[in-house]
Amino acid sequence: MTDTDTSVQAVSALAQQALAPKEVQPGSIYLVANAQGDIEEFDLTGPSYTGVLDRKTGTTTVRDAASFLTYYAKHHDDATEVYSDVEQLSVTAVLNAHGPAAADFGDHRLTLGLRRTKAWQDWLSRDGKLLDQDQFANFLEDQLPYLETPDAATMLEIAQSIKAHTKAEFQSSSRLSSGERKFVFTEDTTATAGKGDMAIPETFVIAVPPFEGAAAYKMTARFKYRLDRGVLLLGYKLEQPEERLKAAFTDVVAAIGEGIDTPILNGTPAA
Repeated sequence: MTDTDTSVQAVSALAQQALAPKEVQPGSIYLVANAQGDIEEFDLTGPSYTGVLDRKTGTTTVRDAASFLTYYAKHHDDATEVYSDVEQLSVTAVLNAHGPAAADFGDHRLTLGLRRTKAWQDWLSRDGKLLDQDQFANFLEDQLPYLETPDAATMLEIAQSIKAHTKAEFQSSSRLSSGERKFVFTEDTTATAGKGDMAIPETFVIAVPPFEGAAAYKMTARFKYRLDRGVLLLGYKLEQPEERLKAAFTDVVAAIGEGIDTPILNGTPAA
């Protein structure tokens, strides 16, 4: 064996020794020198290697107070903080918040994300808008389950009366002592001819659940109309719908407060 061969073997042995792993933290992190002389770090502490999570993380979103309480009961501890924000209509629990003696990560959270019902959105989307007779009558018929006063049967008759006179020419309106609004019209069709009148209540009351899984809340709707060259346009204006929405949210927060032993703070947690 030549001197050159001996030198090559020696260098190879040293390289192999340099590439051997060196444990710097028991069972977790290794530093390895590669063939270029650089040091590479191999972190084997993650759950994909150990099969064990270090801690709970992530944000879970639920849709009602009962689900919030169920998840909270399973995961909260003495340092858990709960916040409510009426502007965002949200409740957030920081399940691993900072404790009085030690800090924590604050990245395991529970959020109540309320969803508005379709009925609530339908009523709000038409609030203050004037519709033609057929559109208004169809809307009333679709919303019969949510009509409180007058009752659904009476409102159905009103809707059918509105539909029956879509071809009429409306001439005037007046307020009756009963609180209804009377419209006088003339009609000249195959089925009917001559003058007639139609009465609609000045106000009516609806009862609609604002959120999925929540109770229904009553709102007064004030009847609106416009006569435009014989054409009757109809609509309504809801009284303080945003206040009713906030009242419903306050009741949801109260229901959560009754089920937990943590004070609910007014605001939002730190990001």
